Amino acid sequence: METQTGRDAVRQALDAAGAPREIRSFDTPVPSAAAAAEQLGCPVGAIANSLVFTAGDGVVLVLASGAHRVDPRRVADHLGVARRRVKRADPETVLRATGQRVGGVAPVGHPAPLPCVVDVALAGHDTVWAGAGDEHAMFPTTADELVALTGGTLLEVADD
Repeated sequence: METQTGRDAVRQALDAAGAPREIRSFDTPVPSAAAAAEQLGCPVGAIANSLVFTAGDGVVLVLASGAHRVDPRRVADHLGVARRRVKRADPETVLRATGQRVGGVAPVGHPAPLPCVVDVALAGHDTVWAGAGDEHAMFPTTADELVALTGGTLLEVADD
């Protein structure tokens, strides 16, 4: 089953990183920041959306606060690629890069490490919630831990 496989991969990645976390399961899907925040009773800004973008010839994972939209130009400038070459990835590309479907993508548990940027806005929350491999699961973490888990870089990604 793909759902369990995604969750298992996330569990293994968290354990391997020395960051075992409770993976919270939900009866109803939480495929968006708003749905997740409502289920968790937290601000939408404390939800870390795992968004995959194509960037040049590769992909990049952007862990963005659910409170705003990502400005692809900021990501392009950070990566040193042409602005027109950074776009949201289609669902097939997301699945291929992460092994997880849109709506449940986690920051970890992918077939291979992805370049990653972590939204600085997430640092404004003591607890951040991230997808855990499917649209029915999330885990608590922090912005600093997301940087450590992904090898990512803090970046202001908000669309002004």
